[in-house]
Amino acid sequence: MRIATITNWAYGATLLLTAVSGATMLMASNAEDRERAAVEQRVRFDQLTEGLVEDTYRLTEQARLYAISGDPSHLIVFQREAADLKSVEDSIRLMRDEGATETELKALADGLRWADTLREEQDAAIQARQAGQDQTAQKIIFGPEYERELERVSHLIDQFRYMLDQRTQAAVAEAEQASDRLRLTSEIMLGITALLFLFVLYFIFMRRVLRPVGRLSDVVTRLAAQDFAVEPPEYSRIDEIGDMTQAIRIFRENALARQKLEIQRDADLAMRELLARMTQRLQGCDAVEDVMNVVRLFAPEIAPAYAGRLYVHDEPTGMMVQGCEWRSPHGSAERFRFSDCWALRRGQIHRPDGLMIDVPCNHLNGDPTTQGSICMPLIGQGETIGLIYFEPSADNTAPLSESAEVYLDLLAERVGLALANLRLHEALREMALVDPLTGLSNRRQLDSMLKLHLEHADLGGRPVSCLLLDVDHFKKFNDDFGHDAGDAVLRAVGGVLTHSVRGEGNAFRYGGEEFLLLMPGMGTEQARERAEVIRRNISALQLEHNGRPLGRITASFGLATYPDHGGAETLVSVADAALLRAKLEGRDRIVTAVVRETDMAAVR
Repeated sequence: MRIATITNWAYGATLLLTAVSGATMLMASNAEDRERAAVEQRVRFDQLTEGLVEDTYRLTEQARLYAISGDPSHLIVFQREAADLKSVEDSIRLMRDEGATETELKALADGLRWADTLREEQDAAIQARQAGQDQTAQKIIFGPEYERELERVSHLIDQFRYMLDQRTQAAVAEAEQASDRLRLTSEIMLGITALLFLFVLYFIFMRRVLRPVGRLSDVVTRLAAQDFAVEPPEYSRIDEIGDMTQAIRIFRENALARQKLEIQRDADLAMRELLARMTQRLQGCDAVEDVMNVVRLFAPEIAPAYAGRLYVHDEPTGMMVQGCEWRSPHGSAERFRFSDCWALRRGQIHRPDGLMIDVPCNHLNGDPTTQGSICMPLIGQGETIGLIYFEPSADNTAPLSESAEVYLDLLAERVGLALANLRLHEALREMALVDPLTGLSNRRQLDSMLKLHLEHADLGGRPVSCLLLDVDHFKKFNDDFGHDAGDAVLRAVGGVLTHSVRGEGNAFRYGGEEFLLLMPGMGTEQARERAEVIRRNISALQLEHNGRPLGRITASFGLATYPDHGGAETLVSVADAALLRAKLEGRDRIVTAVVRETDMAAVR
């Protein structure tokens, strides 16, 4: 039962008991009033009846004095007092008005009639005295009959007064008893009211209110101090305290949920900051190796419960090759075919275990840890360029949460974007540094490679040879067979150069029909031997265009070696001068630059 209901009942009972107590007190007061009224009525009756007796005796005295002395003053007093007397009817009416009963009035009426009889005898004695009959008058007024009648009047009046006394005493006793009963009842009601108040004060406020409120106050104080480990007391009763307990419990649960959300939010912010920092590092990567280092560092922090590998698609072999790993995974091979992974086949995340059972990938070795493995393809510009593989750590038994899966998706997205950007950057770099016709590096690449080789030559004390060649009579191919035929000649010469310098130098298209080879570590004689091989290979080319042979293809060569033939700034120009001499001397030959004293002095 609710405290408000109990309090209302107690309040109503208290009001009722108070009302009853007040009513009994009023009734007791009324009984006392009746007692006082009865006493006052008895006093008035006594005064009235005492006056009747006294009047009778005064008239008797005045009549006797007149009968003895004949003094007229006594007669005057007698007549005046007799005139003031009320009649029997008036006296009875007055007594009835005062509350006398019929029985009492009957006794009073008998006494008053005998008093009237005495009045007649008094009048007879006075008349006899006035007639001079003194003896007769005295005999009447002092005779035994008169005395008996006087005694009878006194007796009847006393009987009336006795009856009044009996009735008054009975009324007073009854009023006193009623007053005592009502007073006792009122005191009992007051006692019950006090007990009820004490009961309500102790059982309701002490046991049902103050104690629970004290405990709940302690809980609220600890909750206000962010101590959500406190448990609210169990008050399952249906009242205000139960409602407060339920409200506090709900508040605590909401606070715990809010705290959990705040922790998750902080963790999410920290994870997003980690992802943002990883993204910034990935954006600064210039090579695939840099991407691998970034992933190797950040992946264990983003997915601490998982080990993994990052695979890159090797296009020439069609294999997925491991680029890096973290936390020592052992459930997947380091190399596997593209078709061995369902994620790569389908182009979307693949999990062989989870809410829906799926087919395991062929690159997994069947280890129990691979049941919770995750394969996430890396896609850039619509092409699959890699794969991130995750497997649970040995101490990880919890399922992957939605937020963790989102982080893994973001990780894969960022890494895929970084690899795609590197591929695009490399493609653009090749487009900017490679001649599209011959596949050789262009003149822009020559400048950086020449500087690099010369720096290494200075540090290691090794020579660098520069071979500059020009296709002889190239304009004839364009004029006689068209520009397509000229392009075919250039491609063929570029192929010879690529094959000749593989692993031992760099070949460049210098411009038009001119080509340049850098051969680091080769001196003049060794470089000349290599140039002779190239010359013979070019001469051995037999090309056709549209079914027509293009004829013999030859080239002129100019060779210069650093530091024998000049400094870093003049190496190419010296080779170009040697090439010019080869053309002037008849073409299809190799001319080595001449060492001049001025050049040697400049070198020194």
